[in-house]
Amino acid sequence: MKYRVSAVQYHLHTISSFDDFAAQCEHYIKTAQEFGSDFILFPEFFTTQLLSIGDESGKALSINDLPKFTEKYLELFKNFASETRMHIIGGTHVLERQGKLYNVAHLFYPDGRVEEQAKLHITPTEVEEWNMSAGDGLRVFDTDKGRIAMLTCYDIEFPEIVRMAKAKGADVIFCPSCTDDRHGFHRVRYTSHARAIENQIYVVLTGTVGSLPTVDFMRGNFGQAVVITPNDVPFPPQGIMVQGEINDDMIVTADLDLDLLYEVREKGSVTTWRDRRIDLYTDWK
Repeated sequence: MKYRVSAVQYHLHTISSFDDFAAQCEHYIKTAQEFGSDFILFPEFFTTQLLSIGDESGKALSINDLPKFTEKYLELFKNFASETRMHIIGGTHVLERQGKLYNVAHLFYPDGRVEEQAKLHITPTEVEEWNMSAGDGLRVFDTDKGRIAMLTCYDIEFPEIVRMAKAKGADVIFCPSCTDDRHGFHRVRYTSHARAIENQIYVVLTGTVGSLPTVDFMRGNFGQAVVITPNDVPFPPQGIMVQGEINDDMIVTADLDLDLLYEVREKGSVTTWRDRRIDLYTDWK
C-alpha cells in the first residue's frame, strides 16, 4: 500500500484574531490537498500562536488561556478534514482536564471522528514553567491507509514507547515537535532516525519555525520537516525521503510505501524487528 503525506513547517508570528490563525492553517491544508496528500502533519504547540492575540487590553495571554480556544480549534480542523477528505494530525493543542493541563495530539478523520494522544514524556520546561501533566497511555490508530501512532517530540527520544507502538501494529509514527534551538532539534531528529532503524518504520516529523515575541517560551523556534525511512537498500541511503529547508515557512510531501517496510523486515540487509530478543526484553505488557 502507498499513500502520500505532507508535513508543515508552521511559521509562528503574531496574529490579531482567530480568523488569522484559521486562514494560515487553511493555506497549508489547501497546499497539501493540491499535492493529493492523504495525511498532513502540523507541529507541536502550533496553537500557541493564538496566545499572541492578547486580551482586551492588549496583554499577551498565558498557557492557561490556551484551552479556551479548544472548541473553535476542534471545529476548524474537523471541517478541514471533512472538506478535504484528508487525515489531519492537528499538531498538539493544550487541553485542561480536572484542573490539569495536557499537551495533546489530535487526529482528525475525514468522517468527522477525532482521536487523541496525550504527550507521555514531559520536558522540564513544560513541567516547571507551564505545569503540564503527562498522559498515561499509548494508543495506536487504525485508518484506511493502515495503523499509525502519534508520539510528540520528547516521546520519540524514548525507544521503549516506539517499540510498543510498533508491537501494536503501527507502521508510521507521526511526530509533531517544537524545539527552540539546534540542540533540541537534533536530539529529536537523531532519535527519530534511530527509531526508524530499530523498528523498520517510517517517522514523519515536523516542527515550528518563526517566533512569538509576546509568548513566553515560544520566542525561539528551530525546525525542519522530514520523512525518515529505515536505512536499507530500497530506501534513500541516509534514510531521508524528503526534508524541508531549516526554519523556512514551507510544506514537504512524500509517498510512503508500506510494502517496502514488510520487505525489509523479512529480507533486508539487517532485520532489526525480527531479530529483537523478546526472551530478554519485552515489547510491552
